[in-house]
Amino acid sequence: MEHKIKRYYQLKEKQREIDQELSELRQEILSQMAEQGPFEWETGGYRVKVMEHYRREYDDHKLYGALPDADVWRLVSRADPAKIAGMVKLKVISEDLLKDTYTLKKVLALQVDRK
Repeated sequence: MEHKIKRYYQLKEKQREIDQELSELRQEILSQMAEQGPFEWETGGYRVKVMEHYRREYDDHKLYGALPDADVWRLVSRADPAKIAGMVKLKVISEDLLKDTYTLKKVLALQVDRK
């Protein structure tokens, strides 16, 4: 058992290191592509694409004020964009109700594929 725990710890450490390096490389690639302009690029057998997405960031107080009743707020419990989107899809709440409760944050997604 001790060997498994030790190995688990080692792998988690490696994962943290890999995640850190991936994050740094992602930032460097995005920065360089932002300077050069194109959002699609091919180099050395790889195709690189940067896509813009917008993520909603809800204000808890505004959202609570906009929801029709406290029972709906208990379903959400906090401003979780995935739960809120699900409730809109299920027509528990309407998109109009949420109009002034969030801001949009631009998020860049990086996709690298082999050609």
